[in-house]
Amino acid sequence: MKITASLRLAAAILCFLTLAVPTARAGDWRVPQLMQLLAQNKSGTATFVEKNYLSVLNKPVISSGDLSFVAPDKLEKRTLTPRPETLTLDGNILTIALPGKRPMTVSLRQHPEIAAFVESIRGTLAGDLNALQAFYTLKLGGTPERWRLTLKPKSERLARIFDRIVIRGTQADIRFIDLDERDGDHSEMAITQSDIRR
Repeated sequence: MKITASLRLAAAILCFLTLAVPTARAGDWRVPQLMQLLAQNKSGTATFVEKNYLSVLNKPVISSGDLSFVAPDKLEKRTLTPRPETLTLDGNILTIALPGKRPMTVSLRQHPEIAAFVESIRGTLAGDLNALQAFYTLKLGGTPERWRLTLKPKSERLARIFDRIVIRGTQADIRFIDLDERDGDHSEMAITQSDIRR
């Protein structure tokens, strides 16, 4: 299993931090205020379209499907096209299921790079900015109506896998998550909210 596939799953958690939460005023717009908005969601569903740009291919690999999240730590990414696949993160266990095959489970404890990534996201879910800052250098730009949050990994182990994650959104609504990998590969996920459960 390629580690970056799991990183993309973990990154998708971020899209659910933004459903049905209050708005922010421009004068209050700092990373702590954004984190407060992102930490208030309890669960939700969305659809996604993801484009993976791989150095070995001339065209991006495009996939689409559904995402669902239940706080504090359960996420499911169900890919419908081009081929069915379900990735489920429940606590510290990642399960990968393909039609007609036995599901494969992976413990995050055996993959510290993924675990560090996931734990930083869980810190965001809990509104724990200190936990996020323990793993990333954060830079917030733009306005509440059109913001851009850049996360750069602090640890050398994570930095060897990916360069940065860029999250773009409006108020508490994340619209795009971009992941730049160190090997030159790149992924872009566009997210559309489809349901809210608080």
